[in-house]
Amino acid sequence: LHYPLRRQRQMCIRDRNKKNLNYGIIGNCKSSALIKEDSAIDWCCLPQFDSPSVFGKILDDKIGGQFKIECDPSFSINQEYFKNTCILVTKFQSKDHEFHLIDFMPRYQKDSSNYYAPPEITRILKLVKGRPSFRVLYDPRLEYALGETKNYVKEDFVVSVVDADHYDTLYLYTDLDKRELLSGAKMILTKDHFMTVSYNEKIELPNTEFIQYEFEMTKVYWLNWCNKTPSFKIYNHEVLRSAMTLKLLTFEKSGAVLAAATTSIPETIGETRNWDYRFCWIRDASMVIKVIAKLGHVKIVENFIRYIIDLIPDKNEKFQIMYGINGEKILTEKTLDHLAGYEGSKPVRVGNAAFFQKQNDIYGILMDVIHYQIEKFSDNKERHEELWTIVKSIVWVVNNNWKLADKGIWEFRNNDQHFTFSKLLCWVAVDRAIKISYLIQGGKSANKWVRLRDEIHKDIMGNSWNEEKQSFMQSYGSDHLDASVLLMEYYGFIEAKNPKYVKTVKAIEKELMHEDLLFRYKNDDDFGTPSSSFTVCSFWFINSLYKIGEEKKSKELFDKLLGFSNHLGLFSEDIDFKTKRLLGNFPQAYSHLALIDNAMNFNSFSVGD
Repeated sequence: LHYPLRRQRQMCIRDRNKKNLNYGIIGNCKSSALIKEDSAIDWCCLPQFDSPSVFGKILDDKIGGQFKIECDPSFSINQEYFKNTCILVTKFQSKDHEFHLIDFMPRYQKDSSNYYAPPEITRILKLVKGRPSFRVLYDPRLEYALGETKNYVKEDFVVSVVDADHYDTLYLYTDLDKRELLSGAKMILTKDHFMTVSYNEKIELPNTEFIQYEFEMTKVYWLNWCNKTPSFKIYNHEVLRSAMTLKLLTFEKSGAVLAAATTSIPETIGETRNWDYRFCWIRDASMVIKVIAKLGHVKIVENFIRYIIDLIPDKNEKFQIMYGINGEKILTEKTLDHLAGYEGSKPVRVGNAAFFQKQNDIYGILMDVIHYQIEKFSDNKERHEELWTIVKSIVWVVNNNWKLADKGIWEFRNNDQHFTFSKLLCWVAVDRAIKISYLIQGGKSANKWVRLRDEIHKDIMGNSWNEEKQSFMQSYGSDHLDASVLLMEYYGFIEAKNPKYVKTVKAIEKELMHEDLLFRYKNDDDFGTPSSSFTVCSFWFINSLYKIGEEKKSKELFDKLLGFSNHLGLFSEDIDFKTKRLLGNFPQAYSHLALIDNAMNFNSFSVGD
């Protein structure tokens, strides 16, 4: 049904600005790699997501480092995923010659029921016909390209070593001639070959048979994972790709969910809105978990709840808005001034200073996912006791903080304000706590919390509504519209057909919609006026149109938005209004969870052809 849409998307990408985030992502829930449509690995951090990069050309075209297969211009290059997997195949084809490059990071279940997911990338060169010639450009630059990485050919491997501020090594195993490979010499492909990049020196040397075994086992893992995901009548391909992308952004060791796999891809080329997203935002992760739970993948939900419980050893400990993927609480931000940045957009940042910000919205979003967990998995009494302690602590924090200003969902770094979204999520926190109370203790605590919930509701209705604008506003007393208030209906604060909500949707469409995409807001922030569309906001608007009864218009906009993804159906954080090129960190969990939510809407209601 949707192959014509995918062809249209690919044509659209070829025709518009060639400088786009045309990358595929592979991974194994410990780390990931971005592979450009021409085969180049331009971003990979090992041994885990937030480690320093070993390939970082995406952040510096000259010194970042990459791993690429290069052919003469007579070859056409096309890229796609093996169906229902995260295994990427890049096809090189000419009139007389053809070979495929198969890329994956091993992940499969061992006899012990644990998952084998080593910090390594395997690339298989598969001959299809002829005798194609090619070169390997193998240029690792360890530790974010700080210091000089030197390569040495050993009997069993090529080892790359950096010994600057930090010492690090990387190993390449292959059945190709190692010296020819490292020199970039032209080689002729006469049979299948493999190349495995490993962070660790391997005890047992890989060979062709073992590499084929890992490929088949990894393929089976992803096929089984997709088989556990429900099928949908329409947009099934898009839902599956988004769900697998969200899975790739989970860190299995701790249960954390990353916001994105990259750092410092700018929201606008040449500006300084460049942030490190390789961390777990409680807000983003909780929303991802709720969507993944709807698709039946309960293990991810359980792992995330464990991550949250492990973060709060003391009852009086306050939540941060974000944590490291291993639960780190200090995420000191610094700049890597030696890197030029994505298309010259400096600075390149690692760490994120937002970790100490006060954002009151996180309590409601976390409480929402806790409520979902308890409601859907009602028999886990031991876990519920741990969660109930967190629930009571959150209500206590909300009661003492909801009247205070904060940084808001968009993390304004200057003055705190009374943001509507933050107040809304404080209401959600208390509302879900009341529901949880009825689920696990017959409502004993609910009665004392109802008054607080009603007080917050009255406060929002009285202070956020702007009669002149006929809309709920970004913050109390302001005249700025904000896409985040569209979520008032999503969280059950207001009915979709309530006149004030309908008017809000219309006002936001009139003021924030531009070139089929939505501004998140138009007012100046710490870095000026936003000039690109925050992708998730367009999905929120599409969902709101659907909810107020404009299903056909909603679906038309959804189909347009899908056409703005890259050649593999992946989305970043932002989209340029004019060129529709992808911007911001990639792939973005927020964007893909909202895509799934929208697609599920259209599968529950027929809107015609």
